[in-house]
Amino acid sequence: MSLVLDSSMTLSWYFEDERTAARIAVLNQVADEGAVVPALWRLEVLNGFQVAVRRGRITIAYRDASLVDLRALPIAIDRGTNRRAWSATLRLCDRSGLTPYDAAYLELALRRQLPLATLDGDLVRAAQAENVPLVGAA
Repeated sequence: MSLVLDSSMTLSWYFEDERTAARIAVLNQVADEGAVVPALWRLEVLNGFQVAVRRGRITIAYRDASLVDLRALPIAIDRGTNRRAWSATLRLCDRSGLTPYDAAYLELALRRQLPLATLDGDLVRAAQAENVPLVGAA
């Protein structure tokens, strides 16, 4: 696994107005080397797609095709995230002011000693404070 991937980065690959060369480079890295995510990632990605469908930004067919594409990528679900929710993740929430959802990505990056791919401003700041390398934000 090459990095921890969050939902904001993932969703940016599927919305033309959010795609950049740096974000597509992260997609290519994930395709080549894999990524790891907390279990909540699937629900967050699905929520992003559902909101986009409701707002008329994408069609249901595009959402479904995008999910098929994501399923084909070597993205591993970390099974240890929930065991750390009330300990390491909670401490990150207290220290950084992150939501538990965002802190789960940071905890995973710290524990696995991997860079984090996110576009979330609060998560970027917290990762920098914890000296976690970031990828793809440009």
